[in-house]
Amino acid sequence: MWLLLLVLVGMILLYRWYRQSQILENLSDKYVFITGCDTGFGNLLARQLDKRGMKVLAACLTDKGAENLKKETSSRVQTMVLDVTDSKGVRSAADWIEQNVKGEGLWGLVNNAGISIPTAPNGWLNKDDFVKVLNVNLLGMIDVTLNLLPLIMRARGRIINVSSVMGRLSFVGGGYPISRFGVEAFSDSMSKSIYFDIRFAILDCRFIQYKLSRCNPHITQVTDCMEHALTAVYPWTRYSAGWITKLFYLPVSYLPTFMSDCLLAHPLSKPPCFCSSNTST
Repeated sequence: MWLLLLVLVGMILLYRWYRQSQILENLSDKYVFITGCDTGFGNLLARQLDKRGMKVLAACLTDKGAENLKKETSSRVQTMVLDVTDSKGVRSAADWIEQNVKGEGLWGLVNNAGISIPTAPNGWLNKDDFVKVLNVNLLGMIDVTLNLLPLIMRARGRIINVSSVMGRLSFVGGGYPISRFGVEAFSDSMSKSIYFDIRFAILDCRFIQYKLSRCNPHITQVTDCMEHALTAVYPWTRYSAGWITKLFYLPVSYLPTFMSDCLLAHPLSKPPCFCSSNTST
């Protein structure tokens, strides 16, 4: 009995591995737009996709960030300067993208841009502190998505929204966890709307901290998930980056509140996290 069960489980795992290992053809014909490419996840993902031969449209917050990325990549990567909180700039970016993709449409949108400061006990903050984070992490993401939706529908493409375990467990103050809960809700509502030909993927990674000595340098665990969501024939709906996320934070999110509060209050529940030297808009 136990042997048959083990064989069955093994076959299921093998099938899942085979299914998820299938990669799309003609990747070189597909355009992907990534926000927040000055540093960190967005910058690394742009370079990864460039090596895969994909056409990358990278949005950076600063001219310097755009120039540096251009120097590190091939001619397949085109850069622009964009602040996702500027609606006029977002509309201009949509026009620029349409000029580049032409009739092919946009295969992938990676809503990576985000900030996490100010983060502090709520009693130390004011409304503007919350608005600053929400404008980038949530409202900016929504604005970019809605403006690019026609191009994504044209290509029957994919949208990757970067969330966090903070979208399930709110254990710091400020606008960051609120924005991540909002990303979860927006992604869920969009995936259940009329756009059935678009695949949505949510990427859960850990909260970005500012003490670099505590940060996990292996940020490819995050960008590899993004790359798979864009290139796999059968992408996952949700990606959880890193074993700490899978084995600790996500299980804790299903516990009763009094238990999760107790676990999250313990110092050992705050291990080093994924981060970059900067977070960019």
